[in-house]
Amino acid sequence: MTKLENEKGIVVSQITVILIAAYIAAQMLADIASLKIGVVAGFSVDMGTFIYPITFTLRDVVHKVLGKKNTQVLILSAGVINLLMAGYLMWVASVPGDADWGLTAEFSAILAPVWRIVLASIAAEVVSEMLDTEIYAWFVQKITRDHQWARVLTSNSISVPVDNLIFAVGAFGGILPWHVVWEIFFFNLAVKYLITLLSLPLIYLVPDRH
Repeated sequence: MTKLENEKGIVVSQITVILIAAYIAAQMLADIASLKIGVVAGFSVDMGTFIYPITFTLRDVVHKVLGKKNTQVLILSAGVINLLMAGYLMWVASVPGDADWGLTAEFSAILAPVWRIVLASIAAEVVSEMLDTEIYAWFVQKITRDHQWARVLTSNSISVPVDNLIFAVGAFGGILPWHVVWEIFFFNLAVKYLITLLSLPLIYLVPDRH
């Protein structure tokens, strides 16, 4: 069986495989959930917001083990997977449904992707996660290898607003009133920062080998 190694030739542990799977799963779930704009505490919010932020910390954990180049491959792979998922759901929604089963219209209404939202989401993910990777690597190499929580918080504090801006404007700009777009932006930003703080301990799941 092929072994995954980082730039330093360190064999990937089982927990890293789990983390990679969790990263891709969280990306996919967030993209599906983002098809719904909910109202939480009186604010408009895309429902992928509550799971997506954890991908930034998961990405940082993978970076610790696999290194920068392999992490970039993971990010691009997740983007392609999400694009294929959206295409497959669109095809499934177009197939005539069995009359005895029903729910065909409901499936199409819920899961047939709104392509503008899908493309905005994937663009936001790829750009922000690539940026996060660069900032994380810079922090480790130029600032300090100590205080692992600080490298995660620093990279996320820059990449999360970028992600939010690309998604909110790309998905809803010119469609929803601008005050609603900015409401989505700011509420999503607050939720993502909260989840970032809650997920910080994940960075200590694997040894720091950089």
